[in-house]
Amino acid sequence: MEIHIVRPGETLYSIAAQYRADLSLLRALNGTPPDDGLAVGQTLVIRWADTFHVVQPGETLSGIARRYGLPLRQLYRNNYPLGGQPAIRPGQTLVIAYRDPPGAGTYTNGYAYPFIPAPLLSAELPYMSYLTPFTYGITAEGGLLPLADEMLLAQARRLGSAPLMHLSTLTETDNFSSERAVALLTSPIRQEALIAQILENIAAKGYQGLDVDFEYIPAAQREAYAGFIAALRARLAPLGLPVIVALAPKTYARQPGLLYEAHDYALLGGAADYVLLMTYEWGYTAGPPMAVAPLPNVRQVLDYAVTEIPREKIYLGIPNYGYDWPLPFVQGETRARSLSNQAAVELAVRYRAEIQFDDDAQSPWFAYTAPDGVSHVVWFEDARSMSAKLRLIGEYGLHGAGYWNLMRPYPQGWAVLNALYEVWDG
Repeated sequence: MEIHIVRPGETLYSIAAQYRADLSLLRALNGTPPDDGLAVGQTLVIRWADTFHVVQPGETLSGIARRYGLPLRQLYRNNYPLGGQPAIRPGQTLVIAYRDPPGAGTYTNGYAYPFIPAPLLSAELPYMSYLTPFTYGITAEGGLLPLADEMLLAQARRLGSAPLMHLSTLTETDNFSSERAVALLTSPIRQEALIAQILENIAAKGYQGLDVDFEYIPAAQREAYAGFIAALRARLAPLGLPVIVALAPKTYARQPGLLYEAHDYALLGGAADYVLLMTYEWGYTAGPPMAVAPLPNVRQVLDYAVTEIPREKIYLGIPNYGYDWPLPFVQGETRARSLSNQAAVELAVRYRAEIQFDDDAQSPWFAYTAPDGVSHVVWFEDARSMSAKLRLIGEYGLHGAGYWNLMRPYPQGWAVLNALYEVWDG
């Protein structure tokens, strides 16, 4: 894989010629717009196919995969424009293998809300070992809030991504509830009743594990929370089902703050099968403009985490989004809007903004002025920043990547993942 940075005057045609790369493949890997519009400073993933297949009349996608001894999911990963759908046409060209296959494998987990467009989910699932529909909350009485997860589970079954049930303290109004967490963690009776409902739901819907995310828990519940995770693991382990717990991005044990204090890395790392480090949201909606996941910050969290948790238990959180801040930033007033990484590039193209790259944060950004005269700054992810984060999995010997979230299209991000790692089945 090569990552090209677009220079002034370059076109998709000239870049393809420079690298002797297939133009249609260059478009597919990067999700370029129909008019091939580019922004100065944007990244393009360059790959070269080692083996092509031209579809013949009567052939099927599964038959082509068998012919080449290739898992169907890998054939989808090599050909993002298929969108995870089996329909093919005579004369269509498929990439069977790339000249530079990945040298390592990893596990991936992606989170999605029930309202994700089905075509988008279908295109992304071949890149996911696991799919985690977000989320089953907890009622005021301690029961499960329902989730309309039928479409997500059907897609996961069709495309071979193992589904994980997601449990959180999110309420009917989409807020994390400290009160409901405390009510549960201080009541063995409530815990037992909730665990019974969880097991029933897992069995009824075919979930293959449980992912737990309790946030803003009072420090006094630190040990009780670890005990609850251990109780869940004790009930799911005999069924061969793992328990994952999400952890706030801490850099030391006694880090203050409601988000951090009850997330004891040593206790929760011992109680769960795996953990997800939520290594994102340094740049966030209500905060000042900055990278969503600056690489030095991510490394600091990892450097602490591996002293408390076996590294093979760790999923690294990967953000699949950016933010657009109106300027000037005023604390308590300014609100950034989230947008996809692809939409960020399209915005730069529209306003002819030159994309910059912060070498310290290892993240791209650009500035533009909207038609109303308001200045904006956008921080997002590109092939460089994605590559830098994903390479940490191999560097630290981690279990895999947890993508928050799958709700926004980003073909280039999947091209980077597919170039760096073989995605193992869950």
